[in-house]
Amino acid sequence: MTDRHSVAPERCPHLSTLMPELWALLDEREREQLLIGVSFYVFQKGEVIFEVDSTPKYCYILAKGQVKISKDGIGEKSQILRMIRPLDFFGIQAYFSGQNNSSNAVAICRSMVCILPIDILESIVLSNARVGLFFIQKLARKLFETDQLTISLAQKHTRGRLAESLLMLKAKYGLEPDNATISIYLSRQELADLSNMTASNAIRTLYSFEEEQVIALDGRKIKIMDEDKLREISKMG
Repeated sequence: MTDRHSVAPERCPHLSTLMPELWALLDEREREQLLIGVSFYVFQKGEVIFEVDSTPKYCYILAKGQVKISKDGIGEKSQILRMIRPLDFFGIQAYFSGQNNSSNAVAICRSMVCILPIDILESIVLSNARVGLFFIQKLARKLFETDQLTISLAQKHTRGRLAESLLMLKAKYGLEPDNATISIYLSRQELADLSNMTASNAIRTLYSFEEEQVIALDGRKIKIMDEDKLREISKMG
């Protein structure tokens, strides 16, 4: 981890509020193990939480903010693989597969991250079958999401990919009080990286959606004006 800033214990949320499902599966000894090992750090926008080829040592839970998981491909073009929202676990796949991290985790905005030593978590998994099943289900859901993303990127055209990305962001982060504006403000480049296109294509497609009154743009803010039409564009590809 780079540029991390520790958070005083009295300012940190309790673990039970960050992982209520997992907390319910733990006995008192296991809970105490995690409470002793846990730490919290704040990362500013653009700061790296972990990077490609680093040794996985921690399980991460996003307490506040927004994080992207990305990887550079051919020609150093970045591809956003997954968006992390509060209460999401991340960073565990590499450890349990016996590999170094294959992607980068970067804060999109000022974010507080809960960090658990993964060796402590592994010891609990080995002794508590219900915890093991919990993480199997988590990893299975991520694999399903990855399969869906692969199909979308391989089969859909530019409009379909961007429409699907906007719908995914709405589903993950929700809407502002106006019940229309997506509650995450990505740059045009980040939207492009999420949708496997160039920034110029992302900009042109966004303006096309705006002209069709599917969305409204206000800087980085994106307001969904016609969700049914957006879903139709995504479905048609």
